[in-house]
Amino acid sequence: MDTNPLEDNVRTDHPESRVVPEQPTAVLRATLHRDEVPGWFRTAFDVVADYLRRHGIAPCGFPFVRYHIRPDGIFEVEAGFPLAVRISGDRQIVPSSLPGGHVVVAWHDGTYEQLGDAYRALDDWLKAEHGAPAGDAWEVYHDPPNHAQRWRTEVIQPFTLN
Repeated sequence: MDTNPLEDNVRTDHPESRVVPEQPTAVLRATLHRDEVPGWFRTAFDVVADYLRRHGIAPCGFPFVRYHIRPDGIFEVEAGFPLAVRISGDRQIVPSSLPGGHVVVAWHDGTYEQLGDAYRALDDWLKAEHGAPAGDAWEVYHDPPNHAQRWRTEVIQPFTLN
């Protein structure tokens, strides 16, 4: 029986593995405390989208955020859009990329605060498959995070098998 994810309180699907190509991106980067991240990336998407509009470049996918958590608990964050071409960037918007290779993906339908469920599902999948993270995960937002209370988010974790 199929269920409608919008009827569920919170839903995190069972993770699935994929092989993805490397993806050029345009991003805005920042160093933030944990509580600053949600408010920052909402604005970051607008700033990157404005850069792309001014340069006549269309994104080729949904907005994403990628985090690197430093040992001191501070977040190095980049937020932006995937592109079909590499950009040169400017003082604010920089070229980056999402890595290619083996990834495991979990879908989450719920609030941003409940997104940890997707990360736990990915961790459980990696343990069951004897895998290990191969770099930082990223979140792809399939619903506009500026307005929706419930977000449909894809959490993607690169991995290697042990």
